[in-house]
Amino acid sequence: VTLGITETISYGVVYYAFTVFITPMEAELGWSRTALTGAFSLALLFSGLTGLLVGYWLDRHGPRALMTIGSCCAVGLTLAWSRIHSLALFYLLWAAMGVVMAAVLYEPAFWVIARRFQAARGRALTALTVIAGFASVIFVPLAGALVRAQGWRSALVTLAVILAVGTIPAHALALRHATGRPRAGASGSAVAPAISGATRGEALRSAAFWWITVAFFLITLSTSALTVHLVPLLMGRGYSQTFATGAAGVFALMAMPGRLIFTPLGDHFRRSRVIAVIFLTHALGLLALLLAPGLLGVVGFVALFGAGFGAVTPARAALVADVYGAAHYGQISGVVAFATMLARALGPLGMSLLYDHAGGYPPGLAALTAAALLGMLALRLSERSGRASS
Repeated sequence: VTLGITETISYGVVYYAFTVFITPMEAELGWSRTALTGAFSLALLFSGLTGLLVGYWLDRHGPRALMTIGSCCAVGLTLAWSRIHSLALFYLLWAAMGVVMAAVLYEPAFWVIARRFQAARGRALTALTVIAGFASVIFVPLAGALVRAQGWRSALVTLAVILAVGTIPAHALALRHATGRPRAGASGSAVAPAISGATRGEALRSAAFWWITVAFFLITLSTSALTVHLVPLLMGRGYSQTFATGAAGVFALMAMPGRLIFTPLGDHFRRSRVIAVIFLTHALGLLALLLAPGLLGVVGFVALFGAGFGAVTPARAALVADVYGAAHYGQISGVVAFATMLARALGPLGMSLLYDHAGGYPPGLAALTAAALLGMLALRLSERSGRASS
């Protein structure tokens, strides 16, 4: 529950709120949309690179120090963002924010779930991500309201205060006993069941692992691009900022049914097949936004894409833990997380480049739909590779 709350605040401030600040920063500072989203993409690239080291740290030391220090740094960087005037410093700031993302977002929280839950892993991931799923529901409209009331610079100061109060004490206090070592009884013997699983080397030698990585790389291209560009996309279609940020909030709210339905289903049916359905739902939502430019398309996108979006991240964590175990989950998941963070870096930037080149969003939406469908194919190939190796 504590991690659910801190993930809600952390994601809300350092990830989801960024989309709200694109338009006012563009207007005041004169920077292009590509330049702004390029800084965000750089952060995600640094997050993926740092995630490889974070996995090693978690398997050895646990998440408490990592997440507490990360939260402190996130607050400082958000305050620095509110004073920014130089594009070069903006990029430097977001490179540092990327390192912080690796320390405070889902990967350390998923490590705790993978270590502490086995048979009920799907339900535990559902509980965590349902709570944290309110991040964009709360913080995109909140950031929009703060920008309208205070201006974008003062809005960032307010968000930094919320981040400090809501995450630093919680990480310092609630994660005291979450370590990378087995818990021991009075006699020194472990009281928790032995933690088993493949090593990182064994996973990397598996063809199925790489198909799983490709699948989540492709689907993450879509989720990251739309997370950053949804508000500007809707405003470009003539909708007000209030409608656009509200739609982004409802879109995230629709992630709740996706998590409540799809993630537990993976405990009872072949998880890769369940994930393929998630990818299909995702693609259908993109097609609705592409082919029906009016309100009907927005509603269809919010319902379908939102449901698929909500289930993708916990599905990835559960699939990796199910297939490769929890003993070296931090290191194995760190490799997949690097690929997905690379996709998160490329998605917004690629969407911006297509937008600038084509003068609109349709080509980008078509490319993201294709990526989701190719991700389904990669999942199917991972199944076949897994059966062949066994």
